[in-house]
Amino acid sequence: MHDGELTITEATAARLIAQRFPALATAPLRTVHAPGTVNTIVRIGDDLAARFPRLPESESVLEAEAAAMRELAAASSVPTPRPYGLAAPASDYPSAWSVQTWIPGATAAHDSHAACASLAGDVAELIASLRAVDVGGRSFDGHGRGGDDLTAHDEWVEHCMGRSAHRLDPDRVRRLWHALRDLPPCGPDMMSHRDLTPFNLLVADDRLVGVLDGGAFGPADRALDLVAAWHLFDARRRLLVRERLDVRDAEWRRGAAWALQQAMGLVWYYELSNPAMSALGLSTMHRLLGDDELAAVR
Repeated sequence: MHDGELTITEATAARLIAQRFPALATAPLRTVHAPGTVNTIVRIGDDLAARFPRLPESESVLEAEAAAMRELAAASSVPTPRPYGLAAPASDYPSAWSVQTWIPGATAAHDSHAACASLAGDVAELIASLRAVDVGGRSFDGHGRGGDDLTAHDEWVEHCMGRSAHRLDPDRVRRLWHALRDLPPCGPDMMSHRDLTPFNLLVADDRLVGVLDGGAFGPADRALDLVAAWHLFDARRRLLVRERLDVRDAEWRRGAAWALQQAMGLVWYYELSNPAMSALGLSTMHRLLGDDELAAVR
């Protein structure tokens, strides 16, 4: 999926796990085949999982992610993985890697829960539980999505429109982006998961039972986590999320802008290497472009 991507076999994973965590040496291993794009996941027994970054990462970065995961776990309305331990880069895997607890559940899907009110309510409750955490004097760290200035993403969105022109009408996308990009922040930063895509949400029987990839949990634009509504739900269920969180018009539209910025990258970047991720981006764009309220502002 990425240039310079690292790969790992189960045999190498077993050796590394046994060396760093001897107590886990005899646990059965199995690689998890999932649409994630950042880590190769290897389950260790029933209760743990090793995460091997697909691109080289430092111990300091993974230590910061572990701290964020602990903070998320203390606040989240649903279970989320907790850190078990970290390992340094080695000659046979030139990246730091980690082990964390395993949360049971199936990953959500963009096309399976569109009309599910119970899941929409759970997603709203999750976002509310994260927003309730005190930012403690912190502000957005400047990495990725979530800053004050949407126009900082103009070049990226324009690039994505060019790369996705065979899948989406770039003129329609451009009109919507230009209608949203100048919206100012609607208040101070709030604590946010920062990547609430369906692949980071676990479900069972149409209820939310877990949230994954909490290593970026931190302050960001209060509208950022609203992307989950666009990734998952139809208009009626999006309204349910909006009402549960008491989101005003400008904040809702900024959330739509963040969903557009994310979805446009997914459409083309993963078209060949990760079709499920590309399909998510395309589905979200169709929801954005087909929304009556957004049609009225572009």
